[in-house]
Amino acid sequence: MRDPERTRELLLQAAFQEIYRSGYRSADLDAILAAAGVTKGALYYHFDNKEALGYAVVDEIIASNLRQKWVRPLWNAKKPLDVLIRIIQSESLKREDVQRGCPLLNLSQEMSGLDEGFRRRTARVYKEWHDAIAEALREGQKRKVVRSDINANEAATFLMAAWEGYVVLGKNSQDPQMVASGQRSVSGHIESLRPARGRAGVAGRR
Repeated sequence: MRDPERTRELLLQAAFQEIYRSGYRSADLDAILAAAGVTKGALYYHFDNKEALGYAVVDEIIASNLRQKWVRPLWNAKKPLDVLIRIIQSESLKREDVQRGCPLLNLSQEMSGLDEGFRRRTARVYKEWHDAIAEALREGQKRKVVRSDINANEAATFLMAAWEGYVVLGKNSQDPQMVASGQRSVSGHIESLRPARGRAGVAGRR
């Protein structure tokens, strides 16, 4: 007999891929079942309806992926600006990834104006992302590796908005060079958050 937890995980991963590819409203439950290799009965054993499945995708898959990519690397980071640049530079420039965009952003844009449950959930993920960056910047200010004159909350919001903006433009243009341009520009902005002495040291090493 199949492990119920394994079945649930297969459903969530299949649903995430289908929603990422087609959007939530166009996501096809039969396609999700086929990809997961489970029955409709198994789906409804774990989730009351498509909405519950979609909510779980945000809470468990999208939130977890963002946590792994952005939040955990920033925990107790001695050099938060270096970590942020490394994360930005690690973004995929594969054409298919650029064309699909950011799963959090896609779902937020599609559903925030239509469904309060999705809006609250995506907002919670964005807040965790923002708070991780802001806290890392504040810790960097204490260690004097981040400029003391910046507002960490505002800087975190700007970084998120700038990066997600480039991701949107990359998706719309379907051009990896747009995202590559974003990597350079956002990384350059992050460099500008170093204290003047730190920036001079970076420039000297180039």
